[in-house]
Amino acid sequence: MVGLVLVSHSQSLAGGLLHLIRIMAKEVTVELAGGLEDGSPGTSYDKIRSAVIRADSGDGVVVIADLGSSVMTAEMVLEDLPDGINAVLADCPMVEGAVTASVTAESGASMEDVKADAEAAWQSRKT
Repeated sequence: MVGLVLVSHSQSLAGGLLHLIRIMAKEVTVELAGGLEDGSPGTSYDKIRSAVIRADSGDGVVVIADLGSSVMTAEMVLEDLPDGINAVLADCPMVEGAVTASVTAESGASMEDVKADAEAAWQSRKT
């Protein structure tokens, strides 16, 4: 099954999003990389890298980031992963993309399909 990594400047935001995901997708692997090692706001290269490695079960990992430096740091991590770990960054709104990606991943879809469904969340209108 494709794993997910939620990258946020806020540990609380990542944890809250995981809580929402678990309502709809109980089995998918979701790793969190929120905040810095001491719990303060920020983005940690090491936390993201470790989360991607933990999330990988062999079917790939889709990384979903909140904004700004979390995206840039995630991109740096993806360029520097160990051989054999296949991960991509989805360009999507964090909440809608992560929930959609988790449901798609839990269905057994490919990494490419999970990423595509996360990115399709840009089309989710609220009105």
